[in-house]
Amino acid sequence: MQGNLNEIDIPSILQLIEWGQRTGQLLVKTHNFRHSQKSSVQVNRDDHSLDCKPEQDWFIFFLNGQIIYCQQGDGSLSRIDDYLRHYRVKMPLDDTQLTSLDSVNVAEYSYLWELLGHNLITPKVARDIMYGLVCETLFDLLSLHEGSFSFHQGPAVIPQLTTWEITPLVTKIVKQLQHWRQMYPHIQSPNQVPILSDEVQFHSSLPVETVNKLKHWADGKTSLRQLARCLNRDIYTVAKAIYPYVLQGWLHLVYSDTDDVDIYIENSPLEVKSRVRIVSIQQATTIGETIESILQPKGYEVLTLTNPLESLSLVFQLKPDMIFCDMTMTELDGYEICAMLRQSTAFRLVPMILLSEQDKFIDRLRAKIVGTTDYLTKPVRDTELLMLIEKYIR
Repeated sequence: MQGNLNEIDIPSILQLIEWGQRTGQLLVKTHNFRHSQKSSVQVNRDDHSLDCKPEQDWFIFFLNGQIIYCQQGDGSLSRIDDYLRHYRVKMPLDDTQLTSLDSVNVAEYSYLWELLGHNLITPKVARDIMYGLVCETLFDLLSLHEGSFSFHQGPAVIPQLTTWEITPLVTKIVKQLQHWRQMYPHIQSPNQVPILSDEVQFHSSLPVETVNKLKHWADGKTSLRQLARCLNRDIYTVAKAIYPYVLQGWLHLVYSDTDDVDIYIENSPLEVKSRVRIVSIQQATTIGETIESILQPKGYEVLTLTNPLESLSLVFQLKPDMIFCDMTMTELDGYEICAMLRQSTAFRLVPMILLSEQDKFIDRLRAKIVGTTDYLTKPVRDTELLMLIEKYIR
C-alpha cells in the first residue's frame, strides 16, 4: 500500500491499517518547496522568504492493527532525552552502550529498551514516554496534506512493551489540532521558541512565582515542543498555558536557526478575522475545556484562566467581551472576582456569567448583588451557553 497524501489522508490510511489488523511499518515522507514565515528578534515578523525544506520522514510500527511506536526521522534520541529531564535521569548510557542500539529505523525504540535493561527507568515510565512520542508524531502527521506514504507488511518490531488502539488516539489528536488552530497566528508551530519581552512589566503584573517559572522556561533556547516533553504534557496544553502571555506581548515566539520543517503554517488560515473574545475563569480544567469545545467551533476566541489570583491582572490585559466565572474556587471565588472587576470602569458593562453547581435562589440573589449579568447552572450545555452569548453580545 502506497500513494500520495493529496489522494488519501493520514486518518484514512491509519483506519485501513486498523481495520485490516495489519502488522508492519508505515513510512511517511514530505519534501516541500514553499513559503515559510519565520520571525526572530532582529527580523520583522511579516517577512516572508522562500525556503527549501529538507525531506522529513516519520515511521509508525504496527502489530495487528495497533500502534507499537512512532519515530521521527532517523531517531536522534534527543526526543527521549527531553523526557528524561522530566524524570531526572542524567547521562543514562555511555558511548559503548549507545553504539549497540538497533538499526536506524528503531534507534529510539532500542534506546528505551536499553534504559529499561539497565534499570534506569521503570516500565511505567517507558510506557509514558512512548505514549508521549506516539502522540507527538501523530500531531505532526495529522497536520500533513502533502507528501507520500508506503506501508510494508512484515514482522513487528520486537520486543513489545505495549500497543495503542488507533481510533481513540486519532480522535484525541484531531481535537487538539482543532483547538491549536484557534491560536493562530499568535502561536504557529511547536518548533517556536518563547522568549521574555519585558521582565519589568512581568514583575509589576504577575506573582513572583509565575514570573520565575516563565523566566526558567522562556530562555530563548527551548522550543514549545521541548517544553512539552520536559513537562510531560501534550503540546496543546503547553501552548494554551502561555497563550494569554503571548497575546499581551509579554512572551514572544521566534523560530530557532536550526528549525528544519514547519508543517503548521501552511495548514492555518491565511487571514485572521476579528473575533469576540471570551475569558473563562475556571479552576476545574474540564469546565474550561467544555466551554472551549462549544464556542471555538462557532468562531469565538476562548481563553481559559485556571488561577483565580492571576486572572484578575490578566483580564485587564486581555480586555474580553464576556467573562464566565466559576462560583466555587479557592483563594478567590466567583462572587469576589466579579465584585472586584465591577469596581473598574473597564468592566462596568462587560457581561459576566456566574457558573454554579446548583440553582438556588440565594445564590442567584447574591450573584445579582455583586453585579453579575446572569447565572448558569452546571453542567454547561450547548444551547444554554450559546443563547446567553447571543443575548448579551451584539
